[in-house]
Amino acid sequence: MKSSTQTRLGRGGLFAFMSFCLLLSACGSSSSKTADSSAAPQTSVPDSTTAGTTSTTAKDIPVVSSILSAVFPLTGIATVDIQAIARPALVVKIDNHPLARPQSGLNEADIVFEENVEKLTRFAAVFHSGSSDLVGPIRSGRTQDIAMLGSLNRPLFAWSGGNARVTAAIAASDLVDLSALTQQHKPAYFRSKAKKAPHDLYSKSASLFAFAPADAGPPPAQFTYRAAGAVSAGDAVTGLNLSMDGVKVAWVWDAPTKLFLRSSDGTTHRDASDNAQLSTNNVVVLYVSYKPSPADFKSPEAQTIGTGNALVFSDGKVVKATWSRTERLQPFALKDSAGGVVALTPGRTFVELGRIESAAVVPAGTDPKSVRFP
Repeated sequence: MKSSTQTRLGRGGLFAFMSFCLLLSACGSSSSKTADSSAAPQTSVPDSTTAGTTSTTAKDIPVVSSILSAVFPLTGIATVDIQAIARPALVVKIDNHPLARPQSGLNEADIVFEENVEKLTRFAAVFHSGSSDLVGPIRSGRTQDIAMLGSLNRPLFAWSGGNARVTAAIAASDLVDLSALTQQHKPAYFRSKAKKAPHDLYSKSASLFAFAPADAGPPPAQFTYRAAGAVSAGDAVTGLNLSMDGVKVAWVWDAPTKLFLRSSDGTTHRDASDNAQLSTNNVVVLYVSYKPSPADFKSPEAQTIGTGNALVFSDGKVVKATWSRTERLQPFALKDSAGGVVALTPGRTFVELGRIESAAVVPAGTDPKSVRFP
């Protein structure tokens, strides 16, 4: 379920953000529709936009405006909710151990990163346009999160805590550390009786957003989105089979809902919030190398700065692409074989940080069970 907690703007941040919205309007990007799945898709800021360039000040001064509209940067969907668009991104580390399923809140996140950890995967759910009344189970962070999330402009980072080296690395980074082990943050976390430890730590996004620093600003766009009516590129697919560490992930295109639906290890993967199957508008597979983490030499660390191959699934099609990123404050740039930017469907995106050649495309009209997992 969604909540309506919003960040308020300071006077200087308000003027800057109103100017930003007016600029979008002048460029033809505004709309009077609210941010729901039926809103007209908008083209986002180009994928070369870097984080850390926009900042607003959160003070107790309400925004009174219903005539301006802008675009949620992490979904490309138009909104008139200027207060919500101005708040920072919130990243919650969510457990993906089989005993942690079904998780809560994944279907409400704008972007979900799935990363390999120790013989399993873990999710980094990024909330901005939406919220969730229940999020979890929440688990520990990894050193790979620092580089992976750097382009979100100092996001709030909710996690259960980690070993001394990981804790020190995150504390020294520009992620806003909301560790459950820190005394001031403990009231935002609670244990659920529905699951057993260590898969029982939860929070609410409203409780976590409340810790936003006074100078926190919104994230920049991470992807480019197709404009309304634009035809998607690529080859038609049924879906994909992906071998992550310790879990076989299948995404199948569902034409009636225009969503990709997820199964894990042959079982429908659901969100406990409403028992709906995990879904997304886009699946972006980034082939990355993993090296031992310098924090403990046991955890794999995704190498997300550099370049590599990618598969971009959107609107029932796939585009073979490359990703590139020269430093951690930049979003991933997705380019097709001709060097053009790959545009996504406005909406939610699942980013899979897969090992090299870990995904198999299931062509249109093909039974996914007939396609072997790599």
